[in-house]
Amino acid sequence: MTAPQGSGPAAGPGEQDEPARGVLDPAGVVRLRLVVARLHRQLAQASAGQDLTFAQQSALARIEQHGPLRLGELAALERVAAPSMTRTVGPLVAAGLVSRVPDPNDGRSTLVELAPDGAGLLATIRQERSELLAGRVAALSPGEQAVLRDALPVLEHLLVEGGS
Repeated sequence: MTAPQGSGPAAGPGEQDEPARGVLDPAGVVRLRLVVARLHRQLAQASAGQDLTFAQQSALARIEQHGPLRLGELAALERVAAPSMTRTVGPLVAAGLVSRVPDPNDGRSTLVELAPDGAGLLATIRQERSELLAGRVAALSPGEQAVLRDALPVLEHLLVEGGS
């Protein structure tokens, strides 16, 4: 049995195929997923936004990023149904983090925009999470910090591929 052109030698009898050097095997994918999930949870627990759901925090950030939006537009950006977005935004309006304003192009519609308290809360959440992460990174060795820095473009590429 011969290996396809361009690949390494075929596994001999009794040998297991090993992943190519640098390829993340299924166990590595599981480790990556767990690290990302646990780090996200730790960051969320260490910030002022603990009383907000993930969906609410994400909606606040989208509104900040895209400006005043119709609920349907926000729902499309968040990839959820409009009724779900209505349930997400309602408590944000009640808490004074988001405001409903008339749509200047259609008097029958309203837009949601970030209220000053919402902008302040987002800034606080980001600062607290960045401070926690900066402290953790500072505790790494210089070599580990370099590996992490070099991995950033790859991690950012994962976001692009995921459509976020």
